[in-house]
Amino acid sequence: MALRKIVKHGNPVLRRKCPPGKRIDKGILQLIDDMFETMYDAPGIGLAANQIGVPLNLTVIDLQADGKKNPIVLINPKIVELKGRLFEEEGCLSIPGFLAKTRRYAQAKVEALNEKGFPITLKGEGLLARAFQHETDHLNGKLYVDRLSLLTRLKMHAAIRKYKKTHPW
Repeated sequence: MALRKIVKHGNPVLRRKCPPGKRIDKGILQLIDDMFETMYDAPGIGLAANQIGVPLNLTVIDLQADGKKNPIVLINPKIVELKGRLFEEEGCLSIPGFLAKTRRYAQAKVEALNEKGFPITLKGEGLLARAFQHETDHLNGKLYVDRLSLLTRLKMHAAIRKYKKTHPW
């Protein structure tokens, strides 16, 4: 396992739709291990492959509820059902230090392949549903800031630009 550098807002890899994973080999399994190690170290609850500069339709999630690890691997995830509404604060490892209330669905059902290549269907509510949506957005070249109102988005981008001038990014 190895820690990978998390790509920050402004890097073009975050804005590209990730191509699907076609095979699961030792390299992909190593990438998955590296992604979990990087996510736990950050710390975060989800990480998409493009957030470490790898344009691949792969994400890892672990809410670590009650301090226990419960890792989820989603290869080529597709959200197939959404219900309800949430409007809660959200952040992103690629935009460290910035949070904003973001509209999401309260429930999400996702279909994907797991790390063994088997098809899985998972349902999530609350934070897990938000994580499914957030990470799937990453794989489609979107960031949570894209879901903010125009005024909030403009303020956020201005604050990020200002921050970048005085802090290492």
